[in-house]
Amino acid sequence: MQLEKSDVILGALSRRRALQGSLLGFAATTLSMPTWAEKPKSLNDRLTGDLTPIHDPCIIKCGDTYYVYCTTMDQKQQEQIPVHTSKDLVTWKSIGNAFPKIPEWALKKIPNTPGIWAPDLSFAHGKYYLYFAVSSFGSIQSVIGLATNKTLDPTSPDYHWEDHGPVYESLATDSYNCIDPTHVVDSKGNEWLAFGSFWTGLKIIKLDPKTGKPRPGDRHVFGIAARPTPQGGLDTIEANYIIERKGYFYLFASYDYCCKGANSTYYTAMGRSKNILGPYLDKQGHSMMNGYGSVILKADQEEKERWRGPGHCAILRDPGQDYIIYHAYDKQNNGAPYLRIAPLVWSKDGWPTAIM
Repeated sequence: MQLEKSDVILGALSRRRALQGSLLGFAATTLSMPTWAEKPKSLNDRLTGDLTPIHDPCIIKCGDTYYVYCTTMDQKQQEQIPVHTSKDLVTWKSIGNAFPKIPEWALKKIPNTPGIWAPDLSFAHGKYYLYFAVSSFGSIQSVIGLATNKTLDPTSPDYHWEDHGPVYESLATDSYNCIDPTHVVDSKGNEWLAFGSFWTGLKIIKLDPKTGKPRPGDRHVFGIAARPTPQGGLDTIEANYIIERKGYFYLFASYDYCCKGANSTYYTAMGRSKNILGPYLDKQGHSMMNGYGSVILKADQEEKERWRGPGHCAILRDPGQDYIIYHAYDKQNNGAPYLRIAPLVWSKDGWPTAIM
């Protein structure tokens, strides 16, 4: 692959291959600076309350309350998918967990799972959709599940998660990993599920709106992003998130290595496409299928700085302001994963920058 002088080559370690030995990967990344009259203020320095442990956050607003769901970090606890709430995006409170335990069907498919990972919240057809992943570290055999609810308010009489069972799974014979789901409803009403972690990268499959699942027997997945490595193969990419804005689909993805506390090398890159199936190109016109991406979240660069490995993002489309929600590891607190929120400013040519 030929690289432009402006491209940055970054090393990568794979969560999967970390169990087998080290592996180097790369991506070319670029920064896009916006034009603004008055940029919004950073939220991160003002966040307070129950901010950790929050890993792989997703976010949505229900009524006057923001809800953040995240990965279950404590492998000893029975309850799954921690829930945090806020009225103002600044002060956060832990209110328990979405599920009392791992669903039985999930345990049958993945008996050695440590818990539910990477939930995704969306709203469609008058109800809230909660997609989630069940897997185990280093395994390609994974499954995505779905539950729906009329409300996210646990004090409401209508609050009840209806378990719809497995949605899609990756098998030992597949070349991709079926975790980190994102539910997308495009402007034409088509519904999609994007997912993927390491192996051959990020994928997307069309859903039946009546069920929230692929049509029976449909295993036709489309590749939307990947990271070729010098040794061959594709790796070190996961945690997709897709939004549609002004004629473009924007794909956000986490590159490099998470889950090592302050030593994590995670960062977040992005590209855009006129078609949800791609190709997703960065600001320089390079394809995310070839390992490129414009950087939107990166760690504090100086070694003395505090926040490391920012990634696994979600986008909140609030009226008049978009936000990128993610986790980062606090070097001053033993590398604990914290909730982070940054306003997005869009340039005139349609590229976002996070106000950290």
